[in-house]
Amino acid sequence: MGWGALRGWTATERNVVAATYLGWTLDAFDFFVLVFVLTDVAAAFGATIPAVALAVTLTLAFRPLGAFLFGRLADRYGRRPVLMANIALYTLFGFLTAFVWDLPSFLVVRSLFGVAMGGVWGIGASLAMETIQPKARGIVSGLLQSGYPSGYLLASVVFGLLYASIGWRGMFMVGVIPAAMLILYMYAAVPESRAFDRHSARASSTLSVLRSHWKIALFAIILMTGFNFFSHGTQDIFPTFLQKQLHFEHGTVSTIAVIYNIGAICGGLLFGGISQAVGRRRAILGATLLSIPAVYLWAFSVTPLLLALGAFLMQFFVQGAWGVVPAHLNELSPREARATFPGTVYQLGNFIASVNAVLQTYVAQQTGSYPLALASVALCAALLIATLVKFGPEAHNVEMVGGLPDENAKA
Repeated sequence: MGWGALRGWTATERNVVAATYLGWTLDAFDFFVLVFVLTDVAAAFGATIPAVALAVTLTLAFRPLGAFLFGRLADRYGRRPVLMANIALYTLFGFLTAFVWDLPSFLVVRSLFGVAMGGVWGIGASLAMETIQPKARGIVSGLLQSGYPSGYLLASVVFGLLYASIGWRGMFMVGVIPAAMLILYMYAAVPESRAFDRHSARASSTLSVLRSHWKIALFAIILMTGFNFFSHGTQDIFPTFLQKQLHFEHGTVSTIAVIYNIGAICGGLLFGGISQAVGRRRAILGATLLSIPAVYLWAFSVTPLLLALGAFLMQFFVQGAWGVVPAHLNELSPREARATFPGTVYQLGNFIASVNAVLQTYVAQQTGSYPLALASVALCAALLIATLVKFGPEAHNVEMVGGLPDENAKA
């Protein structure tokens, strides 16, 4: 499954993978803090939950702008310095969220956070994939993507342990010190990507590269739309469902969230590793189809035990499919725009799926059923991903230092 590829790693490989994983983890932490305190923010500003959930939509909607802007900078000036700046900015805007005074200012700050958040995934994935050996891509892909549920898990733990003491505003302050330490670690221990060539990067136009590969870009955008509905549709309002419809206490919600994020991490690592042996498409297809039987247990159970089991299984397969994405998108990407292409198509899919939180909370309020809102989005997203992956391209183990990946892609 690719685990043997971790043996004999160089210090550079270990440092790069650790830094990019932690960068995505802390980014996800700052994002997911909000899903635990939607009710509190709404009460503080005298607003409805759908009105506050608009912040989630705006964060997702502005991520493509950040992916493109920071990606172009990384393709031109290098992955390492731009990623460090990106981490500093998302940490700043996450921290400033604690000091907003009304709903409009809250929405503005979360939008700016979305711009900063948008660049991290693509740059970090390209830095890692260009540094490691090809045989390690599957397991590293799963590890990198597990940074997302790791951030969610961290937010769950902080919510369970500190919320009663620090309140919703304090939740947004927690990530500052870890992020500062990560930036210092990157400055001291993480080198630039071995595939980055400053001269050739400045000689090429990112826009022209993307235009010349528009077919693979369009496919990737649609695929990532499905993937983002798949993840956000099963994550973003699930804590609200537990609080509002089932009236679970904070400790119960936190415990269930910890359990399903452990499942998410395990799934990402397992299917990422499997993809190295069976291929990216087969691994994604398997995880996606296996999620469908788990929907009922995850969305329609009423006891904490069954909900925790259903949520564990659901996130195991959702993030299992996601665990293959960093390797899959980087292998499909044009070499000259690898810092821009994966992040931009990913975040454009996020932009289209950014309506999810508002859509699901609206459906839940109109029908009185959070389970219906959750299950309908999860099933539609799973079927869309399965169809696209079945008939889409693959560039398994393509060389990333020379050649264009899509020339080696197979249908």
